[in-house]
Amino acid sequence: MRGVLQRVTRASVAVDGEVVGAVEPPEGLQGLVLLVGVARDDGPEQVAALVRKTAELRVLRGDRSAVDAGAPVLVVSQFTLQGDTRRGRRPSWSAAAPGDVAEPLVDAVVAGLRERGLEVATGRFGADMAVELVVDGPLTLVLDV
Repeated sequence: MRGVLQRVTRASVAVDGEVVGAVEPPEGLQGLVLLVGVARDDGPEQVAALVRKTAELRVLRGDRSAVDAGAPVLVVSQFTLQGDTRRGRRPSWSAAAPGDVAEPLVDAVVAGLRERGLEVATGRFGADMAVELVVDGPLTLVLDV
């Protein structure tokens, strides 16, 4: 499982022009965007690790984690994170889990973050989404778990 975690001042995701998920922390605070790419062999262990890292990494102002700060998180599924570009000019998607495997694992990440007490917004699995965000810092981390 691969996540891309970004610290943001605001973020939203829209499907067909309609905003389906957004985080807008109060002025001066930050939130997180987590893009999630599920691999074919991922399972509950990877879900737990990604939830733990997302909730506990001290990447917010004042050396605080999302749990410490009560930061909102926008979770967006993104199978292209599993793309392999090492050879040729066309990415290979063979490592990406099929939708019927990936969707419940992305849902489990969302549920795990909510269980940690975090406010979580989401995109729509499998939809053509437009993601808008203002990266703060900039801070972007790749989380391979």
